[in-house]
Amino acid sequence: MDIKGQYWTDDDSDGDNESEEFLYGVQGTCAADLYRHPQLDADIEAVKEIYSENSVSVREYGTIDDVDIDLHINISFLDEEVSTAWKVLRTEPIVLRLRFSLSQYLDGPEPSIEVFQPSNKEGFGLGLQLKKILGMFTSQQWKHLSNDFLKTQQEKRHSWFKSSGTIKKFRAGLSIFSPIPKSPSFPIIQDSMLKGKLGVPELRVNRLMNRSISCTMKNPKVEVFGYPPSTQVGGHCKNIPTLEYGFLVQIMKYAEQRIPTLNEYCVVCDEQHVFQNGSMLKPAVCTRELCVFSFYTLGVMSGAAEEVATGAEVVDLLVAMCRAALESPRKSIIFEPYPSVVDPSDPKTLAFNPKKKNYERLQKALDSVMSIREMTQGSYLEIKKQMDKLDPLAHPLLQWIISSNRSHIVKLPLSRVRGRPPFRQLKFMHTSHQFLLLSSPPAKEARFRTAKKLYGSTFAFHGSHIENWHSILRNGLVNASYTKLQLHGAAYGKGIYLSPISSISFGYSGMGKGQHRMPSKDELVQRYNRMNTIPQTRSIQSRFLQSRNLNCIALCEVITSKDLQKHGNIWVCPVSDHVCTRFFFVYEDGQVGDANINTQDPKIQKEIMRVIGTQVYTN
Repeated sequence: MDIKGQYWTDDDSDGDNESEEFLYGVQGTCAADLYRHPQLDADIEAVKEIYSENSVSVREYGTIDDVDIDLHINISFLDEEVSTAWKVLRTEPIVLRLRFSLSQYLDGPEPSIEVFQPSNKEGFGLGLQLKKILGMFTSQQWKHLSNDFLKTQQEKRHSWFKSSGTIKKFRAGLSIFSPIPKSPSFPIIQDSMLKGKLGVPELRVNRLMNRSISCTMKNPKVEVFGYPPSTQVGGHCKNIPTLEYGFLVQIMKYAEQRIPTLNEYCVVCDEQHVFQNGSMLKPAVCTRELCVFSFYTLGVMSGAAEEVATGAEVVDLLVAMCRAALESPRKSIIFEPYPSVVDPSDPKTLAFNPKKKNYERLQKALDSVMSIREMTQGSYLEIKKQMDKLDPLAHPLLQWIISSNRSHIVKLPLSRVRGRPPFRQLKFMHTSHQFLLLSSPPAKEARFRTAKKLYGSTFAFHGSHIENWHSILRNGLVNASYTKLQLHGAAYGKGIYLSPISSISFGYSGMGKGQHRMPSKDELVQRYNRMNTIPQTRSIQSRFLQSRNLNCIALCEVITSKDLQKHGNIWVCPVSDHVCTRFFFVYEDGQVGDANINTQDPKIQKEIMRVIGTQVYTN
């Protein structure tokens, strides 16, 4: 038997109880008597024409009028760092499993939807968000869908083809994806890709003895004219695709539109986030009160944004940043966003409300958060009970600090770990507290890559006091010149200030908390030498931060276009899309790194590229 497509086994399932499935073979011929709606076959054929034969799998149940249609969404267009931050496998399709009535199809009940990756069943938060989105989409479409209505749409499509199988008007085929958004995120496929013959194959259904069926075509190779998903502008990713190629193609196209922009929409209400500097990298819940209540009290979509897998060292850093911002004299300006936390004793009210800010109560709750070091040494449930006794708002606040972080942060190991991304610490930075820091959303990262191909890029430091990073991780690195966020002045004009020289950025990082004089390079060198000659009372390889006296700087990648203004060793980039954070370094108790580092030194550049590998910076 000429079998093409996919075989199904118990391991391929999403964990459903499949005991009711009919076992084909032996005396099980009644399945063949079940009526199969022809519109379902037509829609399956359309998916195979437009995508590929492996893009759809079908499974019937023997004695019941159900059929599972698995649609395979290719997500290889996601960048490696985005897929890592979203915890998805970009090398494996996302599967949309829809269960229809076999005999009624679109005239039957609304289909159930499951979203999963076969090898990524744990912590697949993106699948929860996508399932909710596609469920809402299907419910809206089901109000007016019917087999007869869809049949008229398909008849229009078949009229485009001549009997010889060539496209009558190949440009007409473009309308199935109209409007095609022009985005710098993904290349636009030229019309030449459509120039070719598209045979209209005859559908053949093979019933398998392993209780599955696989749809195959007599023509094994079909010219595919599909477009890669594209990051949409504004709400265009919510445009309803055409029905001319059937409901299955429509929902696949809609999923492709939504996936690249999931970080731009609330995981609960699916409304677009409203941030000063646009979206960030990780999906999150919005600040609307109803969504906050749903997220924290009902657990609605909590798996889509609140990742318990956040490393303990990263949580330690997030708490330190929150504390620094809260204790700053400028907290009314820089402590943004202010927490939205539900009162555990009264789930109908907010204990911490951005509309009614109470910094003293917030400080009390934060002081009751036990050190992360202590949390890793005992039972988490017992530690939570201890925190609840100290302050019932301490643990909810800690949950907010973790879940509100919208950047991807990973503690860098001292050396490369087998089986993990090829990152390790930069030895010349002289601190054990080094982190990979990625905050740009997919759309910004794509624009950055496009500009990088045109103009090239280099690395430079950005110094900012640790009190500012609570906001930066949640709102992005913004151009603060001539705004209330500005602290250091803008002597060289408006933009993000950078420097290839570490001593300059170290100086900026020490400014804050009332300190407004930037130390000179000589002072930094003396401090560096003094700190490295004093015997250390604790191991330099300490896992957690042990002081509240912290300095930090970021290593950024910046586009070297004519927009980058160089005033000696002080650079100003007025285009925020041209600056992306890559690494983050933290120093304790007045320590500083080597003040003589110059990112333009070939040896330093080689070390950066050796550490970073090619995973993040190449397509």
